[in-house]
Amino acid sequence: MEWWTTWSSAQRDHETFCVSCHTVLPYALGRSSLNAALHADGVPAERKLLDNVIKRVRMWQDVQPFYPDSAKSPGKTPESRGTESVLNALILASHDASTGKLSADTRLALDNMLGQQVKTGDAAGAWQWLQFHNAPWEGDSQYYGSTLAALAIGMAPGDYRDTPAIQEGLGLLRQYLARERASQKLIDRIVLLWASARVPSLLTAAERKAIIDEAVSKQQEDGGFSLSAFVGSWTRRDKTPLETRSDGYATGLVAFVLRQTGMKANDPALQRSLAWLGRNQEKSDGRWQAWSLNKQRDPMSDAGLFMSDAATAFAVLALTGE
Repeated sequence: MEWWTTWSSAQRDHETFCVSCHTVLPYALGRSSLNAALHADGVPAERKLLDNVIKRVRMWQDVQPFYPDSAKSPGKTPESRGTESVLNALILASHDASTGKLSADTRLALDNMLGQQVKTGDAAGAWQWLQFHNAPWEGDSQYYGSTLAALAIGMAPGDYRDTPAIQEGLGLLRQYLARERASQKLIDRIVLLWASARVPSLLTAAERKAIIDEAVSKQQEDGGFSLSAFVGSWTRRDKTPLETRSDGYATGLVAFVLRQTGMKANDPALQRSLAWLGRNQEKSDGRWQAWSLNKQRDPMSDAGLFMSDAATAFAVLALTGE
């Protein structure tokens, strides 16, 4: 996180930095869980992140989008606004969940987010989302982003999800998630399953069980999960084959979500996945390994480490989260 906040490619206007799906969001979620496990008050990098998000939330009408429209990339402004609004709201709602009190800044972030919701057309109820053909976060990912919006609403403390003023938008979101669910990749339905632990009306008991059963069916002999088994027919841009070994991202995310759904701690599938995480942390630097879905990358390059950023955060959530 310290590296990301000073990386030249992450810098944005008003002395802020980009909030990413692969490094910043997982870090914010995982760090909060780690603080609780360690009985700690956080670290400077976390505070820097929260201050950055709050600054952009307060200056929402003044800051530039992460990726403005250009001749080469038209349509990026609304995608950027939709994506950032959801990430900001989820990061702040997650932080407030640890305190049990909804802050004014988080409420403003949620207002900004709901102001970006698509209200009409085929995508009514969703949010526009950055598309760079970079799975699993920025490639055909509108559904994924909308599940994160549901998660932000569900995580916000103080019974926020029952607030009368948001019921119309929440209703549109429920309809969108239900309407498009069957056509989504399993990895996105796993995130929907996570959101349903916070907003139970998103799935029926039978729908929840179907996603759990499908996810568990992908468990490998070593107890881990491979992201390649959760993304359907997705192909890399360089046409190299997807990595099929168990990885920290899929294993951490699935194990964490299974815990969130209330799966018993002695369930064999959960125990085996947590055991895999226990065996596969890199001793040299503390990370868990995962591989890009988009190119065959050097796993220690800047871009190659993005998957490990996310894998490490979700491994932490799986191992510490109840």
